[in-house]
Amino acid sequence: MFLVPKGFNNNIWWNIAHVVVTQQKLVYGLSGLPLVIDDALVKKYEKGTYPKGVPNDVEFENIKKLLFSTIEQTKHDLENGLFVNFTPYMTTPKIPLNSVEDAIAFNMFHEGIHLGTIMALAKTIQVA
Repeated sequence: MFLVPKGFNNNIWWNIAHVVVTQQKLVYGLSGLPLVIDDALVKKYEKGTYPKGVPNDVEFENIKKLLFSTIEQTKHDLENGLFVNFTPYMTTPKIPLNSVEDAIAFNMFHEGIHLGTIMALAKTIQVA
């Protein structure tokens, strides 16, 4: 999970933690709301970062929980009308986000990209 195979610049773990951070930044951050994750995780796994060692047990368990709890929290907050403001944002693949609904839809696309990367990493590691 922590191996960076030749030809890759990240590992399975980084991809998992990265999607947690990105969901928070896209949905909560662009809505002007506080993220429900720690700023240290953002700095470690946001766009433009790379794996730096192996996470300690606390971080590992935290990310495992956040992978699902952040989605449940977002669903709850969306149902309760928490997302009233949104700062438009142009994503790296040039997909404009103009609403929290756009951010949620793009986030699913983004997670799909990283799932594909995780699958490629897993296949590469098994072959090696």
